[in-house]
Amino acid sequence: MKAQALHGHLDALLLAVLEQGALHGYAIIEALRARSGGTLDLPTGTIYPALRRLERAGYVTSSWSTVSGRERRTYQLTEAGGRALAGERAGWQEFSATVGRFLGPEQPPTAPA
Repeated sequence: MKAQALHGHLDALLLAVLEQGALHGYAIIEALRARSGGTLDLPTGTIYPALRRLERAGYVTSSWSTVSGRERRTYQLTEAGGRALAGERAGWQEFSATVGRFLGPEQPPTAPA
């Protein structure tokens, strides 16, 4: 799946991944890949700018650490990020229910009222 297809949903997906706990950048990419069954294989050039955007918005925080001599940045969901995720979930439910009325299983036609 291309990043373009996720337009408007990537931030919510990242927040949902971080809801499970703090992760470094590559682990976030791996979590997206694993939870999507390999469908979401997004490049770092898509993920890291989104993480920076979420950090500027106050939805995630980050910290640097050194592991086996390598620097890595770990991201964590904030309380504001948790509230934003709840809002994204509610919006997604409404959106998918509405679109499902058109693209879901075929419904018998209804007579106009």
